[in-house]
Amino acid sequence: MNQITVMGMVLSAMPIGEYDKRVVLLTRERGRIPVFAKGARKPGSALSGGVMPFSFGEFTIYEGRTSYTLMSASISNYFAELREDVEGAYYGFYFMEIADYYCKEANDEREMLKLLYQSLRAVIKDSIPNRLIRRIFELKAACINGEAPQVFQCVVCGDRGREGEFSVKKGGRVCTECNKDVFDGMELETSTWHALQYIVGSSVEKLYTFTVSEAVLKELETVMERYLDVYVDKRFKALEILESMNIRI
Repeated sequence: MNQITVMGMVLSAMPIGEYDKRVVLLTRERGRIPVFAKGARKPGSALSGGVMPFSFGEFTIYEGRTSYTLMSASISNYFAELREDVEGAYYGFYFMEIADYYCKEANDEREMLKLLYQSLRAVIKDSIPNRLIRRIFELKAACINGEAPQVFQCVVCGDRGREGEFSVKKGGRVCTECNKDVFDGMELETSTWHALQYIVGSSVEKLYTFTVSEAVLKELETVMERYLDVYVDKRFKALEILESMNIRI
């Protein structure tokens, strides 16, 4: 077996047998990997703190022929604040579910890991609404996965000057000269276009540095709801829980 150290975050953990856990890590070096943490559920286990969701740090693992085994964990951020904020925690769980949905083993998932980390920090800081953090995360995650909508120019002719509308079926902006066969077009405020362009074009580190009006946020919500309906074929449990709590999301 080969011992390696990876940097990453615990996306999920579930009990296995009497004392063990199966942990899913999103790592900088290996992408999304399942790891077995033997004895992690025993009282006093040195692994117990390192296998909780949201835990971010370095993980030393053995790489076997068919599986990984966790040997130790050095956690630099537990995101403990989320354990005292039910709404924030479930937004965090939702983000981790999306990361789990998109990411694969052996893929370069550094940008998704960075996005997840920065998004959890944004939830904790509470400087912008969770509703906006959610839409920024969803759009940037789609971008990282190679499914970004075209928001800078017409997807048909490439024009950047004419007025346009957003079409999920077309994959983004469609100008007034090319929208004759568009049946799902959404007219958006200029500020909404600017927000979409900023999210798509900015680095992860600069994403959570702006806020928008309620009107623009509602348009972002409509855009992303329709976009994810087409491009993501999964219903996420954390959103169902948030909805059951009567939280506006």
